[in-house]
Amino acid sequence: MKKKYLVLFVLCLLAQWTMAQAPKWVEKAKKAVFSVITYDKDDKILNTGNGFFVSEDGVALSDYSLFKGAERALILNSEGKQMPVEEIMGADDMYDVIKFKVAITEKKVPALQMAATVPAVDSDVYLLPYSTRKDRSCTSGKVKGVDKVADNYNYYTLNMHLKEKMVSCPVMTPEGEVFGLAQQSSGKDTATICYAVDARFVMALKINPLSFNDMALRNIQIKKALPDTEEEALVFLYMASSQVTPEKYAELLDDFIARYPANADGYVRRATNLLYKSKDDATMEKVVADLDKALEVASKKDDVYYNIAKLIYGYMLENPEKVYKDWSYDKALEAISKAVELNPLPVYIQLQGDIQFAKQDYAASLASYEQVNRSSMASPATFFTTAKIKEVMQAPQEEILALMDSCVVRFTPPYTEAAAPYLLGRAQARMNADRPRQALLDYDEYFKAMNGQVNDVFYYYREQAALKSKQYQRALDDMAKAIELNPKDLTYRAELAVINIRVGRNEEALKVLDEALKIDPKYAEAYRLKGIAQLQLKQKAEACESFAKAKELGDPNVDSLISKHCK
Repeated sequence: MKKKYLVLFVLCLLAQWTMAQAPKWVEKAKKAVFSVITYDKDDKILNTGNGFFVSEDGVALSDYSLFKGAERALILNSEGKQMPVEEIMGADDMYDVIKFKVAITEKKVPALQMAATVPAVDSDVYLLPYSTRKDRSCTSGKVKGVDKVADNYNYYTLNMHLKEKMVSCPVMTPEGEVFGLAQQSSGKDTATICYAVDARFVMALKINPLSFNDMALRNIQIKKALPDTEEEALVFLYMASSQVTPEKYAELLDDFIARYPANADGYVRRATNLLYKSKDDATMEKVVADLDKALEVASKKDDVYYNIAKLIYGYMLENPEKVYKDWSYDKALEAISKAVELNPLPVYIQLQGDIQFAKQDYAASLASYEQVNRSSMASPATFFTTAKIKEVMQAPQEEILALMDSCVVRFTPPYTEAAAPYLLGRAQARMNADRPRQALLDYDEYFKAMNGQVNDVFYYYREQAALKSKQYQRALDDMAKAIELNPKDLTYRAELAVINIRVGRNEEALKVLDEALKIDPKYAEAYRLKGIAQLQLKQKAEACESFAKAKELGDPNVDSLISKHCK
């Protein structure tokens, strides 16, 4: 019994010694330590833990595990005040650390100073727990070992007992400077051994333009900080635009504009995002205000005019029921004309041509695209658009075909999927120019470029070329394939019957037409074609019955057949 009391007495003495020997700076330094609470998507508490400030403007460090899966987070400081976590500044899931910014409620917060020199083995160290009490209680220990991580940083083994609620608390030097974050013991000796990761390593974490590919960061839904430089921040915004919601993207845009108020691109991007989210008058006023501000601060005003024109043009293409004020194709054309006047870049002239086309000013649109085709920006797409403009203008088929040749010649056989749309376009142009055999070659090249992944419509188009080329077996095969892919399309069955009649397979044509009539007994064209096949088979009475049924069902093309064969 005496031995038991002796042990208890020694432990009490040790505890008193620890508190008595706690440095004077402990009470003040503990004010920088706080509790962290994270919440999930249902706004339920996800995790709780610790962290601490390392700058008076609210930059803080903690463990990554607390934040994984979090939609939002807040901290409780030593006085019990709540402050929201504003943004994530960097994370590393391997070492379970995170850097973030807290939206502070005062001008500055108590913050720990980073250690000027790292502690050596056997150095005294102190761990500061989170507490709302004003005292100098802390846990003391010594550095047992130092290992290198990430080349320039340290990972510490400490002779110190770490309670579960002390994870991610700061580990301090005798001078009152922080050098590490406490981490949970993982070995057998958890009573006297714990670990700390170098605070400098956590401070070095940052967001870069490719951070959206970082799974550690993607697992946190709290807003991410912008990269350090203006150029990197612009790339980061570009990456974010396709990977976050418009609402979260809007927050990033606001941050960018606040940090770089003289960058016109920020205002243009915010205007674009606002226009995408909503088109009510109140939002449109903000869009216009941002575009005006972009013009005001821009050093390259032609680029802003181009973006204004592009936004108005895209807005008008959506055919809004109620157009905002003076927004129109004319206003878009006015903006792009100013851009071209300042700097006649081909990309500006191309947009000018698109807007002119939308205004149905085809001659002006053609002139713009012909100018683009004489520039370094000439491409299969620009020649294809030029061909479509000429098509609308009803230009000679040979001129349209020449432009389609200019599309395809920019690709090298064997053709890939990139060339496929232009091969298909030229095939159709060749059909319009009455060159079915050449069209058939393009359809075959398209088939190969698409690795055979084509639909029923393709087979119908190729069948037309084969039929005109008098390649009847190919035509029959293609229509059979079209029907296989889309068995309920009656047009395909009628076309198959036509080919069969053309090659004298009238009985086969009747079978095809009867199958069509099983699908739709009121398909008038099928009765007309049945009559034609029956005439070929010398079945005049049956043919006239079929023609009569076609007329009854409203076929406008059967009257001449009745007049010729059934009087």
